[in-house]
Amino acid sequence: MFLQAIEDILKDRCTPAAVRAIEAGGSTAALWQALQGAGLPLTELFPILSSFGRYTVPVPVAQTIVSRALLGPRFAMPSGMITVAGRLRRETDGAIVCSLTPYGRMADFVLARDGDALLLLSAVSSRREATGVHGSLASTLSWHDESAATRVSGAAGQMLPAFAAALHAALLSVAMIRVLEMTLQYCNGRVQFGKTLGKFQTVQHQLSVMAEHVAAASIAAEAAFLSDAAAPSLLAAAMAKSRTSEAAVLVASIAHALHGAIGIAEEHDLQLLTRRLHEWRIAHGSEAYWNVLIGNSVLAADASIVDFVRSVRRANGPAGPAITPPTCLAVRSLLPG
Repeated sequence: MFLQAIEDILKDRCTPAAVRAIEAGGSTAALWQALQGAGLPLTELFPILSSFGRYTVPVPVAQTIVSRALLGPRFAMPSGMITVAGRLRRETDGAIVCSLTPYGRMADFVLARDGDALLLLSAVSSRREATGVHGSLASTLSWHDESAATRVSGAAGQMLPAFAAALHAALLSVAMIRVLEMTLQYCNGRVQFGKTLGKFQTVQHQLSVMAEHVAAASIAAEAAFLSDAAAPSLLAAAMAKSRTSEAAVLVASIAHALHGAIGIAEEHDLQLLTRRLHEWRIAHGSEAYWNVLIGNSVLAADASIVDFVRSVRRANGPAGPAITPPTCLAVRSLLPG
């Protein structure tokens, strides 16, 4: 019921035209108010986050949900958009810097990890430095000191990296399904040399490779959320972010190869998704960053890869039902036969 309510809002308010308008500096108020008023629950989080990825929602509503979960019900939540910083750096003069923060361009607050604690920083008092990339919603934010921050003590800071990685894995996984859908639709409709592109064996091979990576990424992303814990385990989130980030590059490149020049045109919706794939891939660490953590953990475990993956799944919480991700079923339904 909640998911359907979110889908209805996104279909109506988060159109490609609305995304383009916000990327160009337009107001986020209408979209943010519609989503904020939807009463988003913290249960069944994965399908809700996935919806935001499918529509490339240009406001940090997913990050705000995660921030509320990390800060807890006793914290007096400020009104406004909250994004989650990938890292916090302190300069020698006491300044605080959050580099390449997702949605930093329009967020009202930034939640960052500072050791075991959390810092909630007012973005209004920050200096924002744009990435320079067309349509990017990320920004580097800096503050002269900690005066604009609210410190939240406790162990919540330890959960932020895992939650942020799993969050972006969810966004990536379903955005890639949408890219696959668009590519299949184009290849089945575009006629070249008397037959559709989808009839050519080389094109079918590329579509199959794309579908394999999308399905694997979807399984990894959803597995990170199969837990009754307050946050995904660090290793489960690492696997999810690593697999989805790795797939994002390949999926985007195949989609543009099969679409040809039309895919990068401003008027075409494909580039709205693939630009976001590249931005979310590096948010909170790319596959190279998380593979170091995974590799060191595999070596320390001294077990086979299969046994290691199983141990991570068990550590992430109760097994629950067998994994039959709706996202993977969606991928399967797109393919012929």
